[in-house]
Amino acid sequence: MSEPLRLMAVHAHPDDESSKGAATMARYVSEGVEVLVCTLTGGERGSVLNPKMDRPEIVANITEVRRQEMERAREILGVQQRFLGFVDSGLPEGDPLPPLPEGCFALQDLETASAPLVQAVREFRPHVILTYDEDGGYPHPDHIMTNRVSVEAFDAAGDPDRYHGTGQPWQPLKLYYHLSFTKARFEALHEAMTASEIGSPYGDWISRWEDRPEKWAVTTRVPCAEFFATRDQALLAHATQVDPDGFWFVCPREIQEEVWPTEDYHLARSLVDVEGPEDDLFAGIREHACTT
Repeated sequence: MSEPLRLMAVHAHPDDESSKGAATMARYVSEGVEVLVCTLTGGERGSVLNPKMDRPEIVANITEVRRQEMERAREILGVQQRFLGFVDSGLPEGDPLPPLPEGCFALQDLETASAPLVQAVREFRPHVILTYDEDGGYPHPDHIMTNRVSVEAFDAAGDPDRYHGTGQPWQPLKLYYHLSFTKARFEALHEAMTASEIGSPYGDWISRWEDRPEKWAVTTRVPCAEFFATRDQALLAHATQVDPDGFWFVCPREIQEEVWPTEDYHLARSLVDVEGPEDDLFAGIREHACTT
């Protein structure tokens, strides 16, 4: 029989997997793809972003609470998940910015930070890896470091001379960057909400968007609208981070499903021949999957 296809999503904190690529993962799980989320930090320094959860007993136990939230989201998405053991760096604020906390993920040297992910790649043997772009999607130090270790693991996991003691070599075939928050997507949602006369909160945001080309072109649009409800349930599982009355849910799901029914990616690395545009992360891989 054919070997199952395997997808690994590499994220900085618990909740990132539900806000970036969640519907894609749920879709592939439904098709029999094995999916593993690797969460590099525990989110220990994350703020409570949902006012309804900003209570002393929650703040005092934020590490354990976020692990419990991650487990609920994992169950909803149907994925596997593992924490890779690093400590959240926090998002520095102020002018000038304060130094990052000693020992945090973003201050690790590249080899130390990458070794657990290389080991996870060699154990899980993904055909495809999802991660953030070089800017982290947004400039959180942990997101930027997540890109660095993901690229390092993609390049190094197949090399038997690197990262000794982390398992047998395995070479993933494709590496993608999430493109969840593009101007084109929000313009489309804004226009649809305005036309529906329910009003749109995106106008001011779009008007302040820098007038420059997107750094990364969309190469791959994965149809997954029927899994947007699953994505939303996973988001709500992260109750400390996601306000049910906040940003994530201002656009009605039915408008999203009609206007922008995909989750979008940039193909950053490929060791198989592909023809764009793609609508499948495993394009060029399915026909080459090994038999067992």
